[in-house]
Amino acid sequence: MRAILIAAAVSSAIAITAQERASQPWRAPTTTDGRPDLQGVWTNATLTPLERPARFAGRAYMTEAEAAEMESQAVSTFEQQAADRADSAAAPRAGAAVGSYNQAVWSDPDRKVVSTRQTSLVIDPPDGRVPVRPEAEQQRDAMTARATDSYEFFNVFDRCITRGVPGGFFPAPYNNAYQIVQTPGYVIIVSEMIHEARIIPTDGRPHRPGGLRTMTGDSVGRWDGDTLVVDTANYNDKGSIATASTSGRMRGVPQSEALHVVERFRRVDAGTISYTVTVDDLNVYTQPWTVSMPLVRDDNYRIYEYACHEANYAVTNILRGARLEERR
Repeated sequence: MRAILIAAAVSSAIAITAQERASQPWRAPTTTDGRPDLQGVWTNATLTPLERPARFAGRAYMTEAEAAEMESQAVSTFEQQAADRADSAAAPRAGAAVGSYNQAVWSDPDRKVVSTRQTSLVIDPPDGRVPVRPEAEQQRDAMTARATDSYEFFNVFDRCITRGVPGGFFPAPYNNAYQIVQTPGYVIIVSEMIHEARIIPTDGRPHRPGGLRTMTGDSVGRWDGDTLVVDTANYNDKGSIATASTSGRMRGVPQSEALHVVERFRRVDAGTISYTVTVDDLNVYTQPWTVSMPLVRDDNYRIYEYACHEANYAVTNILRGARLEERR
């Protein structure tokens, strides 16, 4: 009888402890130096567009039914593409296009909207649209119109140089993975696309001198409680704020030396980092704008080398093809 009472008491204590743990807010594990542990491989592929579509005008969030409809349409589209590929498996006829990436192998666009059911990744301004200046769009269009005149007019992403900051964090058609590594005084973020590694000091140092400017700027970090805040400045005007086709009209919009970016990384549960970024460049935009999205942990994801177009053969062949078309 005594043994039964003891067992019952232990079971009751375990249940109470479990309830107490469940009622407490989740706290991120920490690294050896006591900082929130952001390490791991994280992905951000999503159906949610960068800017809000017209169908969701005036609405920051979609309904559960609308999210399910978008996801169902994406699955149907993927299945139809797979069927079309099967029908066209034979070698192309002479003179026909040779095609592009095998979508089943190379692409990994998610078939899910972001878990928050936002109607756009842009959350500010409230209309979900980037407040880009008309003259900046005209500059993008002028570059696009001359894209095959010279490699100098290629987008920096098409030349496999960089996807930029924060452009490298905006979802792309494939390679949407990031590995975060932490050491005392540093956070390293390795992007799968173009295999860039950002080494971000978190030891309180200031930005380097303003005369040293690059396409990806100079990133310095600090901890604000459980949030990693990364401040990036000292950009040149050679890059683009967004480079992937999934960025819509923002692809190829130029950056200026006035660009200033502030990113925030906060781990909200075991499998999610809340990522927000505010972009401020009054030479290009009428006001600052902010993107927010979750980064999802994937312990099974493997990041392999992203070789892009090795030896720049693609650039040579594109220009050669353009000259051939001109002769024709």
